[in-house]
Amino acid sequence: MIQIDATLDQLLQSVEQNGVCVEKEIHGYPVTSVDVVFPHVMVLLCLRGTARIMFDMQEFVIEKNDFGIIPPGHFLQRISCSEDYTLACVLISAEMYEEAKAHTFSHEHDKFNYAPICRLTDEQAQHVMALNDIMEAIASHDTNDLQLRQQMLLSHLAVGLEFINYYRREQDREWAESRSAKLYTQFCDLVIEHYRENRNVNFYANLMDYDPRYFSKVFRQFSGGHSPLEWIQQYVATQAKRIMDMHPKQTVKETAYQLGFPDTANFCRYFKRATGIYPQEYKKRMYSKTQD
Repeated sequence: MIQIDATLDQLLQSVEQNGVCVEKEIHGYPVTSVDVVFPHVMVLLCLRGTARIMFDMQEFVIEKNDFGIIPPGHFLQRISCSEDYTLACVLISAEMYEEAKAHTFSHEHDKFNYAPICRLTDEQAQHVMALNDIMEAIASHDTNDLQLRQQMLLSHLAVGLEFINYYRREQDREWAESRSAKLYTQFCDLVIEHYRENRNVNFYANLMDYDPRYFSKVFRQFSGGHSPLEWIQQYVATQAKRIMDMHPKQTVKETAYQLGFPDTANFCRYFKRATGIYPQEYKKRMYSKTQD
């Protein structure tokens, strides 16, 4: 069992080297109270305990046998978790996940964007853990034939996706009837694609062919009162934090350019509205933490 303090960096480094990382038991939730945007796919199965998380500004309570697939680009925030919270985790590179999806019969994978969590039975959870064991054995096997190992991992990932699509079919029927759920996930996906070039709510409403006022009203109902603008600001601020965390020596001007802002002042004002502090202050706080 690995501990929470070292988990996240260890997982990220491993998946960047191997394309996939399998952990049978992690004690605690591998996301702090700070918003995190992952470049990879995170697959989670709760083994015991409970946790409360925010996924794209929606709150979820995670309990035993809850299974989740968190797509890349979406943000997570841990609200709380019990002392005994333990999960199995598989981290998959976005490229490998896309290839695995292409080998499945079901192609409605965008459902994980708006409904990432589903509840499994004890028997279903055992099946998932058995597959997890096989993938761990493949991923850790020292072989010179890297292409063979990747093909074996891909085939087992595709099998796992088919199982999950079958297990959550009843939940998917309920979500399919929700127009607001489709609107919400479509908006989130569009922001992830276009946030560097446009951060205006009307732009996204027009892309989806909705009246901006009607769109905002439906969005608030589904998001628990959050406006589309708040979602955009939170997402952009989270991306900015990720860049500054990964590149502490990078200037604020360079971060602003990377996020598509016309100048540094515009970015600083935007970041302050979203977070309550300027990016320079955020960088100082992060630096002081690393020195403690």
